[in-house]
Amino acid sequence: MIELARRDAMARERAPRRWWNPRSLVGWLVPLALLALTIGIWEAWVRIADTPAWFMPAPSAVAEEAYHSRQLLWEHTWTTLQEVLLGYAIALVVGIATALLIAFSPVIERTVYPLIVASQAIPIIALAPILLIWFGFGMTPKIIVVVLLCYFPIAVNMADGLRAADRDALNLLRSMGASRWQLMRLVRIPSSLPYLMSGARIAAAVSVIGAIVGEWVGASSGLGYLMTRAASQFLTARLFAAVAISAVIGIVMFVIVALIGRWLTPWDVRD
Repeated sequence: MIELARRDAMARERAPRRWWNPRSLVGWLVPLALLALTIGIWEAWVRIADTPAWFMPAPSAVAEEAYHSRQLLWEHTWTTLQEVLLGYAIALVVGIATALLIAFSPVIERTVYPLIVASQAIPIIALAPILLIWFGFGMTPKIIVVVLLCYFPIAVNMADGLRAADRDALNLLRSMGASRWQLMRLVRIPSSLPYLMSGARIAAAVSVIGAIVGEWVGASSGLGYLMTRAASQFLTARLFAAVAISAVIGIVMFVIVALIGRWLTPWDVRD
């Protein structure tokens, strides 16, 4: 009976939402046009001012360097991508588990929540050398840095979503004899999904930062390592290419998570 009530409520609330419409098309075209304009101005300025390539390479020079060094860039990109994906997946699992524990127990919330906040008060750049000492120069310290950076928005947003569940729906199910787990499964978790996806999008966008910071401190491969090597050798075009690739990884991850969020929460009409 509880399940039927939930299905009936969701059927009334859900409205079909198209994945693509003219407004979203304009939303993509405007930033792309702005990006193209910026690149055009950059190219023209470098050529007109005759700027030294070591100081500011033209976008065409960056693209040419990316093509000629594509094998090198791919090898380092693959290392960073592994660190980002593994760290993000771990942060997602641990963040969701933490949010559920906080929702189940006020004692755990009072104990764990301050620690979660305190973990963000420590600069990641300060933790990276300690992790390097403890775990060496492999992928492990970089993955941990990604986890620490992505964990906070996921855990905090989902915990807020679990607390923001509809009180009327909770009271209705309680009057029908629903257990604590049924309340969580039927009301709290579905209502927290939009919050979770908001945190997951933020984490996806910043996940690359964690991997890059970890590689800056100490690594033998990865885009962060390649950036430091290129900067020390004044290979500025290669440096810009590595930066552009890291930005693309973050943007692609954000878009993928956003699309997954649309699929998981078709009733969320905030966007």
